[in-house]
Amino acid sequence: MLVELAHVAIIAACLAVAVFYGRYMARVFNGDSNLLTPIIRPVEKIIYRLCGIDEQREMSWKNYLLMLICFEVLGIAFFFMLLMLQGVLPLNPQGLGSFRWDTALNTAFSFVTNTEWQVYSGERDMSYLSQILGVIVQDFLSPAVGLACSVALIRGFVRKNFDTIGNFWVDVTRIVFYIILPLALILAFAIASQGVIQNMNPYVTAKTLEGAEQLIPGGPAAGLIAMQIVCEDGGGFFNVNAVHPFETPTPLSYAFEMCIMLLVPASMCFAFGEMIRNRKIGWALFGAMLALYLLSSPFYLYPEFQGNPILEKLGVAGGMNLEGKEMRFTLFEDMIWTLTSMCPANGSTLVQHDSVLPLSFMGILWNIVVGAPIFGCWGEGIITMLYYFILAMFLGGLMTGRSPEMAGKKIEPREIILAAVSLLSSSLPTLVFTGIAISLPLALAGLNNYGPHGLMEIFYNYASICVNNGSPAAGLTTNTPFYNLTIVVGMAIGRYSTMFTALAIAGSLAKKKIIPMTAATLPVTSPFFIILVVGTVIIVNALQFFPIMMLGPILEHLFMQLGRTF
Repeated sequence: MLVELAHVAIIAACLAVAVFYGRYMARVFNGDSNLLTPIIRPVEKIIYRLCGIDEQREMSWKNYLLMLICFEVLGIAFFFMLLMLQGVLPLNPQGLGSFRWDTALNTAFSFVTNTEWQVYSGERDMSYLSQILGVIVQDFLSPAVGLACSVALIRGFVRKNFDTIGNFWVDVTRIVFYIILPLALILAFAIASQGVIQNMNPYVTAKTLEGAEQLIPGGPAAGLIAMQIVCEDGGGFFNVNAVHPFETPTPLSYAFEMCIMLLVPASMCFAFGEMIRNRKIGWALFGAMLALYLLSSPFYLYPEFQGNPILEKLGVAGGMNLEGKEMRFTLFEDMIWTLTSMCPANGSTLVQHDSVLPLSFMGILWNIVVGAPIFGCWGEGIITMLYYFILAMFLGGLMTGRSPEMAGKKIEPREIILAAVSLLSSSLPTLVFTGIAISLPLALAGLNNYGPHGLMEIFYNYASICVNNGSPAAGLTTNTPFYNLTIVVGMAIGRYSTMFTALAIAGSLAKKKIIPMTAATLPVTSPFFIILVVGTVIIVNALQFFPIMMLGPILEHLFMQLGRTF
């Protein structure tokens, strides 16, 4: 019971800090003076001067989008060439070779889109230079781009009769220096103090107790792991992710890492409330996210503690399914980490998702397919939740006859259509690519499991990349040209459909005037509306994904009860 209460306290403390951190973030986004201004502002000015950026010059949503596209294309091209030339570049003490072209393209898209899908082993395949200039650099830039889009959308609610939504270069610079860098430094020093390695040394060959040789990896792990946790990266330095003892060596490092996963996504709710000068709406966004988080938790915890009846018949106490779990921690700690990492699309793993029981697997899948509105990944999470609010306002307006408005802005068909298009743009490629994969022998050749479980392994991987989650189900060999290239398309659609629609909605809202709230306005801060939002999230995604859930984890659960495996 003490372990459970400690975790509740850790998560509650993180969410409480989010209130104040959100207000700090709002000051950063507004360009106001803040705690770090005396230190960072001189550096910020130098960067603008060197890059020729006029921080007072703002952009229309189309120019903002154009700058974003150019920035992303350059990032993909640079990372791709870095991986293709890895074998001849320095800082490669293990002499690792270059990536195959389709793997390099997949990896470049993965980190630039903040998906961090990995079809390679970090310590086995990627040099220190690739980790530093590729992974760590994109761990700063890709979340900053996502957060910049959410800030632009918030400005659309704030401004009236404006043609501009901010300056892309200024937004990205401030997010990197005022928000990402301080958090990453704090966490990197904290986890390094607990034993997470941070060096540039060659790998060490050690003798085991049995007399065999084992290769012990080195590298700049603490810095990269801090970034993956802070920025919802999830892509581990080590192949087994957070399970590796160099990545989560102590209970205290576990607590540091789990606590900070929710900080920035939760803080965005309160930053929204501060920027629009309506804290009640910020609390409404937070309330909807918290409700969905709590509703998700039984799917992770209950099935695993119930156990597997097949294992129970074989003599395993309580049928407890411990395969694929990190046994340095308790089963509760393993599953609460999984819940906390999957809700915000962090994707870091302390449990092998392919090994959990079917209903737990369904809980993980559910948190993926809803599109990360539950304390979701940097920028895209708050954008997705705002889209669900817009849809709920539309539905509520139809049912009550009231005017759908939010923060004084009238929500019209253009905004509703764009929000719906964005939500469907992540689910459609998931289902389409899954359908294509299960019909092609070259795709099925990578399966290690069949039946309902094999279907879910394929579906999981496409669902994960289309919402930029990046965690794999495992059990499926995906480092093939077919999977690498279809996954690139899915990552691009999932990432940029959300961003493009957010900027288009921001441009539309910024041009509108602010309407005073009247008795005819649908209240978006009431408990009933929050329930409507939660219901909208559940119904919209159940209509899309319940059939495949029936064919996958639910069917597998029923077979498990009958004693049948695949």
